[in-house]
Amino acid sequence: MTTAGSQQDPQARVIVVTGAGSGIGRSVARELLDAGWQVALAGRRADALEQTANGHPQALVVPTDVTVPGQVEALFTAVVQAWGRVDVLFNNAGAFGPRAAVDEISVEEWNDVVAVNLTGSMLCAAAAVRAMKAQDPRGGRIINNGSISAHTPRPASVAYTTTKHAITGLTKSISLDGRGCGITASQIDIGNTATELTAGFTTGTLQADGSSRVEPVFDVAHAARLVRQLAELPLEVTVDSLVVTATGMPFTGRG
Repeated sequence: MTTAGSQQDPQARVIVVTGAGSGIGRSVARELLDAGWQVALAGRRADALEQTANGHPQALVVPTDVTVPGQVEALFTAVVQAWGRVDVLFNNAGAFGPRAAVDEISVEEWNDVVAVNLTGSMLCAAAAVRAMKAQDPRGGRIINNGSISAHTPRPASVAYTTTKHAITGLTKSISLDGRGCGITASQIDIGNTATELTAGFTTGTLQADGSSRVEPVFDVAHAARLVRQLAELPLEVTVDSLVVTATGMPFTGRG
C-alpha cells in the first residue's frame, strides 16, 4: 500500500475504486480526485495504480486481487485506517474472458471469469457494507459496473454475459438488504465507451448474424462523469439502474 501524498481532507468523501489501473476505473478515479474526493485505488498491478494516482495527494494505492478474500479485507481496513470511513464503492474490476459459447468454454476459463466479475464484486460489496454499517454516520452507496451484456448478450460471451446478469441480482440484493442501514446500491450499464477493452470495435466486431461490423464508441470521460454524479447523490436518492451507450451502437435488438 502506498499513498500518493500525505494530505488528508477530513471533509472530503471517500470512495474505493476497483479495477482502477486502466479503462473506466482509471477515468472514474481521476474524475473523483479532480472533484476533491479521497480515492482508494485498487487493482492487481501496483505500477498501473501509481500511474492512475499520478502523485495526487488524495489518492491511496492499495494493490488488491479482488478474488482473494484476505486482500479485499486488507483493502477496506487500509481505507478505514487512512480516512475513517467508506462513503462509496465503485465495484468496477472485471474481465471479459474468452470469446466462447457455452459448449466451447472450459470450466477453468468459466471459473476465472466468475471469480473476478461476480465473486470479486460480492467480496468487495460485503466488505464495504460492513464498513458502512460500522461507521458514524453510517451508510453509503455501492455502484456496480454492469454492462450492456447485463441486458443483451454478444455472440460467444457466455461467461461475461452470465456474470453481468448476476451483477443485477447482486445490486438489487444489496439495495434491499441495506435499506435499514442507510446503504443503497446502483448499477451502471455502459455500452461501447472507448477503452482498451473496446479497441476492436472501431475496426469490426462479431455481430449476432455472424458478420463483423464497426461500432461507434464514446469518450470514457462521459461515463466517468455519470459515475461521479451517482456517487454525489444524497443517500435519500437511489438510482436503481442507469444505461448509457454510444449513439447508434447495436444494443436495442443488437442490430
